[in-house]
Amino acid sequence: MTDMSDTSAGYQAVKAGRPHRGSRRSGPRRLGRRLAQLYAGLVAFGVSLALMVRARLGLSPWDVLNQGVARHLGLQIGWVVIAVGLVVLLAWIPLRQRPGIGTMSNIVLVGLAANAALDRVAAPNALGARVGLLVAGIALNATATAAYIGANLGPGPRDGLMTGLARRGYSIGATRTAIEAGVLVVGAGLGGSVGIGTIAYAVAIGPLVQGLFPRLRSR
Repeated sequence: MTDMSDTSAGYQAVKAGRPHRGSRRSGPRRLGRRLAQLYAGLVAFGVSLALMVRARLGLSPWDVLNQGVARHLGLQIGWVVIAVGLVVLLAWIPLRQRPGIGTMSNIVLVGLAANAALDRVAAPNALGARVGLLVAGIALNATATAAYIGANLGPGPRDGLMTGLARRGYSIGATRTAIEAGVLVVGAGLGGSVGIGTIAYAVAIGPLVQGLFPRLRSR
């Protein structure tokens, strides 16, 4: 699963481990809304992954890796998403990052939702239909990302890895680029799908999340 834009001020605050403006201690009703937004976002993220897999036009860097590993192990990609998320979470330990409910939910729900959607969404043959699935997958992925980050209940495992490294003085942009380039190369070597969809995702996801995040962040 790929972690997204670095451009929104609110998103920067979440990634830095601080509540963004408007995040105050809330009552049960407001917490319930945030939990609903978190879980809706995580399920939608898994569905967006399934749509991009069925499009067969290329995946995000982390999902290229997930798919490559899944093909070698003969598993559905969702199980690998969960396993890789757990491995990345272990890297939080030396960085002294603390997971939240959103972090643990992210690891489990995205993979389960991806598997469930893959069981129900057929892979079309027509190029137009495949392009449509790709566009829908990227748009849904951006919306889901803004939703689960906006709930402010804990970053995803890859988000936390980036923020932990940033706190150690590393450039978050350079670190993200290096890590995602690395997983892309390894994933491609394992047979993960790299294509025009990979490029489209890289170009579109940041601006989309930046535009959506102010509308979905918890206040």
